[in-house]
Amino acid sequence: MSIGVCIVEDDRPLRAIFVDWLKQSRGIHFLKDYPNAEVAIQDMPSCSPDVVLMDIHLPGVDGIECVRLLKDKLPATLFIMFTVYEDDNRIFDALAAGACGYLLKQTSKTALIRAIRDAVDGGSPMSSSIARRVVHSFQCQKPYQEGKKASEALSPREAEILRLLAGGYLYKEIADELGVAEPTVNSHIRRIYEKLQVHSRSQAIAEYFRNV
Repeated sequence: MSIGVCIVEDDRPLRAIFVDWLKQSRGIHFLKDYPNAEVAIQDMPSCSPDVVLMDIHLPGVDGIECVRLLKDKLPATLFIMFTVYEDDNRIFDALAAGACGYLLKQTSKTALIRAIRDAVDGGSPMSSSIARRVVHSFQCQKPYQEGKKASEALSPREAEILRLLAGGYLYKEIADELGVAEPTVNSHIRRIYEKLQVHSRSQAIAEYFRNV
């Protein structure tokens, strides 16, 4: 079966190149391209793509928030960030939002198509420089004390945020509930992931409540 792919990219010439690559690739079924997150959020659920190539730096709603919002509507869809950014916070924000991979835009056509197939096969495709940064970040982390409950590793505010995540709250809804800015919630969630040594919302919730 062919892999249905959508792309969200605001740079029109660049988007045209990527679309052309997808259309030329065997086993890839190009579905639609979008110039911004707002249009993608409204229309993409009707396409139900297998994989989405998502630019981070979009006008208006950025790619990370777009992934977060679309992931609720398209839980089976795989999102690969496609960007020029190598900033550590952006990398982990994207992964925390639900992205399964992170590629730089200088990725070749061959590498891009391979990454799409790897994602569908259960992999987490990343450009080599991005993968090194992720590995280094985890090597530098100090795990929470062995034998200590995961819940005890979190501050009261972090535990409260995780309970809201478990209740199905979106990041913006958590911010509204707690009366804080959404970037503050993002920072708390990054620290939760670091402390519990997990990579997703579901893993964090499972690790926390396993020993509560």
